[in-house]
Amino acid sequence: MRSFYVFYLLFLAVASLPHSLAVDATPYNFTIRIDCGGSSNFTNEFNQSWISDKFYTGGVKVELPDQAEFRFAQEKTLRSFPITGGKKNCYVIDVPNGIYYVRMFFVYDNYDNKSHAPSFDVSIEGTIVFSWGSEAWTEDNTKLGAYSDVFASIEDNEATVCFYSIGTDSPVVGSLELVQVDPDCYDKVLHQNVLLVNYGRFTGGNSSFGAGMSKQTDLMGRAWDTDLDFSDSVASRVVLSTDQAITNSDRAPNYFPEYLYQRAHTLSNEETLEYLLPIDPRLDYMLWFHFAEIDPKINAPMERVFDVVVNNKTVFSNVDIYKEVGKFAAYDLQFITRNLTNSTLSIKLVPRIGAPLISGLENYALLQKDVATDPVDVKAMRAIKESLQIPERMGWNGDPCAPSNWDAWEGVTCNYGNPNEMLTLTHLVLSSQGLQGFIGGEITGLNHLLSLNLSNNLIKGVIPEGLGKGILQEVDLSFNQLTGSIPESLSSTNLRTVLLNGNHLEGQVPEGLYSIGVTGGYVNLSDNAALCGVPSLPACSLLWKGSHMSVGAKFGLAFGVIAGVVFVAVLVYIIMQKRDGYDYNFGVPHQLSAAGRSNRYQRQKSRGDDFMYMKNTFNRSGY
Repeated sequence: MRSFYVFYLLFLAVASLPHSLAVDATPYNFTIRIDCGGSSNFTNEFNQSWISDKFYTGGVKVELPDQAEFRFAQEKTLRSFPITGGKKNCYVIDVPNGIYYVRMFFVYDNYDNKSHAPSFDVSIEGTIVFSWGSEAWTEDNTKLGAYSDVFASIEDNEATVCFYSIGTDSPVVGSLELVQVDPDCYDKVLHQNVLLVNYGRFTGGNSSFGAGMSKQTDLMGRAWDTDLDFSDSVASRVVLSTDQAITNSDRAPNYFPEYLYQRAHTLSNEETLEYLLPIDPRLDYMLWFHFAEIDPKINAPMERVFDVVVNNKTVFSNVDIYKEVGKFAAYDLQFITRNLTNSTLSIKLVPRIGAPLISGLENYALLQKDVATDPVDVKAMRAIKESLQIPERMGWNGDPCAPSNWDAWEGVTCNYGNPNEMLTLTHLVLSSQGLQGFIGGEITGLNHLLSLNLSNNLIKGVIPEGLGKGILQEVDLSFNQLTGSIPESLSSTNLRTVLLNGNHLEGQVPEGLYSIGVTGGYVNLSDNAALCGVPSLPACSLLWKGSHMSVGAKFGLAFGVIAGVVFVAVLVYIIMQKRDGYDYNFGVPHQLSAAGRSNRYQRQKSRGDDFMYMKNTFNRSGY
C-alpha cells in the first residue's frame, strides 16, 4: 500500500523577472542540473549550467506543445516513463556523499492529448517524498507546472530519484537539480535519518526570487515564493524594502540570503497577520521564522512587539526584533510542531505593540527516512540484473526492496522485519520471463535467500559453485539450457526442493543431492541426457568421479592428447623423409626447352651432382 503525502507545490510565477545574470556560486563542491528530456547542454541567463538528459533508467523524451508558455529552457521538455518500461524508473547519479538540496519541476500540459494528468509517486533515496494525484494537479500546475524540493542526505555516493507509476499512468519530470549544501544546515536534523520536504517557503516581498529564477540568488539553491497566496491580509498589507546591508545573513550553515531580509511584510494597522499552510497531519513540521527590522520608523526596543502562535498555541512570546539584534540584522526563530490533527497549519503573528512584521517563513515536513535494502543484496541484484538480462519492462531500477510502502522489484520478495533494520531479499521468482542470460556467481551473495525460481527460461551456462549454501531451501532451474555438472553446493542440508530437469547437465550427480529426495525432499533431474550415478540414472563411467571428471581420467585424457600429437608429428616426419627434399620445379626463367628437360632428368642425381649441374648450367648461360 503506497503512502500518500499531500505536499506543498512551489509554483514559480516568474514570467516578468528581469534578464539579469547571477553567479551560480555554492558553498560546497557539487551541483548538477539536468534538463529532463533536453537534448543539449546550455548555460542560462543566470549563469547556471544545465546538462542534457542523462542518468535515467528508461522512459522517452517529450517536447511540450505550448513552448511559449514556459520561459526557461528546462521547463519546455519532459522525460515520460510509460508503463511499458516498468512501474519504477529512476535517475541514478554518482555524487559525493553529503547533504543535498533536491528540486524538481513537474508539468503535464496535455502533451499526450489524453487530458489525463498522470498519478505517480516520487522517491529520493528510497523514501516517498511527493505524490502526484488529483489534489496536486491543480489547473495551474497542470498547465504551467510546479517546483517541489527536498533536503536529503546521500550516503552511498549515488543520488537515486525514482518515479512509481500508479495504475497504468506514465510519470513525468521536467527538470532535476541537486545542490550540495552545508552538512550542519537546519540544526543538523538531516543527520537523524530525516528528510526535510518543503511544504511552504516564502518571502515577505511581493515577488518570488532565488537561484535560477531572479538575479537575487540563494547560495543553497532555494527558491522563495511570495507569501501573497497564503495570507488573507491583502487589504492592509504593507511591504517594506531596503538596500541597506543586513548583518548575519548569507552565513554558514544555512546561508539565508541577504535579499530575504531586505523585504518584509507588515500591516498598516495593529492587526493579526495570519498564514494558512496546507499540510499532511500525519507528519511533524519544522518552522523557520525570518525577521529583520528594516522599518525606518522603528529605532528602539519596545516599539514593535508581537507573539508567534502556531495552531492557536503561543510558541514565542514578546518577540522584539530590535531588542534582540538591533536594526538591519537577521534574526531567526525555529520551532517543531507535532501531533497535528488538521490538514491546514495556522500561523499567526499577534501584535502586542505596533504591527507585526515578517521577512520570510519556511515550513518543512520531517519525513523519516525509509529503511533501505542491505547493500550486499543490492550489489548482488544489480549483477543479477545484468547477467540474466532482465528486460526493461520489469522495472528493476533503484532499490530492490524500498520504499517499504511500494512493491519490491517484480519477482522479488523482501523481508521487512524490524523497521530499524535493513531490508533483505528472501525470494526471487523469475519463471517464464524469456530470460536469455546466464546465472552469475554473484547470486550466491544473496545471503538471506530462501527460494530461487528461474524455471522455463532460456538461461545458458553453468550452475555457479556455491549456489545452495546458506539458508536457501528451494531451487528451481528446470527447463533452461544449462550445461556442465551439478555443483556439490546443491547438496546442502538446508535444501528441500531442487529441480534441474529439462537442461543439458552432465556428469555424476552429487550423492548429497540424491539424499535430499531420500529424506523427504523433492529432487527432479530428468531430461538431462548426460547425468549419471544415482538410481534411475545410468551408471557413471570410470572417467567421472563425483560431479566432475576424475583426476585419473583427466590425466589419461591429457596423456592421450599428448600421445596423439607426438604420433602425428612422427608420421609427418616419416612422410617428409620419403619425399625427395629437392624435388623442386627449379629452372632459370629463359631456359624453357632442353635445359628444362635436363633439369627434370637431373632430379635423380645426388645432392652434389645436382648442385654442380645447376652451377654449370648457370655458367653456360652467362651468369
